[in-house]
Amino acid sequence: MRLSRSLLLWASATCLASAALAHGDVVPQAVDTSTLPQLGPKWLESNPYSKGPAHKEALRIGSSAYNQNCARCHGLEAISGGIAPDLRKFDEECTGLADAAKKTACFKEMDDYYVGTVRRGRTRDGRVYMPPFEGTLSQEAIWAIRTYLEDRRAP
Repeated sequence: MRLSRSLLLWASATCLASAALAHGDVVPQAVDTSTLPQLGPKWLESNPYSKGPAHKEALRIGSSAYNQNCARCHGLEAISGGIAPDLRKFDEECTGLADAAKKTACFKEMDDYYVGTVRRGRTRDGRVYMPPFEGTLSQEAIWAIRTYLEDRRAP
């Protein structure tokens, strides 16, 4: 009986460890943004890399940063497998607005929500649904990921 209980405990521990490791390293990974224009300590209200000379580099860094930190939950290339929201559709309600002022306001609201969520994470009923990335990802990295997501928008 003692051997069976020990074997059962070992098997249970092995299964739990395998399940915990199934998503790989879930610790947020730092991102090298030294090739991007540095943004300073004050958080910007909108993505400075959406357009302009730094866009291509932000897209490159954002793609890598997304794969390191976001893909395990939000899916490869931002195509969700159902665990977490499909980030290609993050701001799709804004893209269809005809009124330019309303469209601008909608995108600003989505930028606010995006930055707040990535920085502080999301919890519900004491359960972590998204870890906080503030302190691990710089403002430059977070906006580079947003640049990548803007590029991945669903048509």
